[in-house]
Amino acid sequence: MRETELYPAIKSFLEGQGYEVKSEVGACDVMGLRGADDPVIVELKTGFSLSLFHQGVARQMICDDVYIAVPRGAGKRFAKALKENVMLCRRLGLGLITVRMTDALVEVHLDPAPYTPRKSKLRQGRLLREFARRVGDPNTGGATRAGLVTAYRQDALRCAQHLADQGPTKGAVVAAATGVAQATRIMAADHYGWFERVEKGIYQITPQGREGLGRYS
Repeated sequence: MRETELYPAIKSFLEGQGYEVKSEVGACDVMGLRGADDPVIVELKTGFSLSLFHQGVARQMICDDVYIAVPRGAGKRFAKALKENVMLCRRLGLGLITVRMTDALVEVHLDPAPYTPRKSKLRQGRLLREFARRVGDPNTGGATRAGLVTAYRQDALRCAQHLADQGPTKGAVVAAATGVAQATRIMAADHYGWFERVEKGIYQITPQGREGLGRYS
């Protein structure tokens, strides 16, 4: 489809709110004026893209009421993209509009407004604790999440190494020897398949655990 196919629905929607609407005014795809109010600008695209956000931010040099508009898609993939882009627009101070092409339904998902992010003390605390617990800097920035060495994985590796060296051992002994206070809980949870309980409170390393030691050594 073409961007021009969005215009009639956007024009009709703005006119219904009392705006006089014209297209391609200067660099603006759509511009609306209503009385003495500041203008409203709408940038049209056939889908979300970085250039669309660049255009929207550039139009904020003209006025505060800037919207981006895209066709409304269907399915979970579009719903996810819409949610993520509403969040992005909120941070950029842009409005977001979708147009359902089957019946020209215009839906405003977000109006432009200044944005001040709220900091999450809970998330910040989690990051600080992970930073403090992690030994050294075992990962490379930009790596995928799979296989990352977290503080939890480092604790599990210490437990596995102790079992590899000493054989089946009671959880409390592993905790005392390694300094991993949660050793018993880590071995019982066995998130990586590295541990096997041989009797109550006593664990041994599995073949998969020995592979893990080799992989992360």
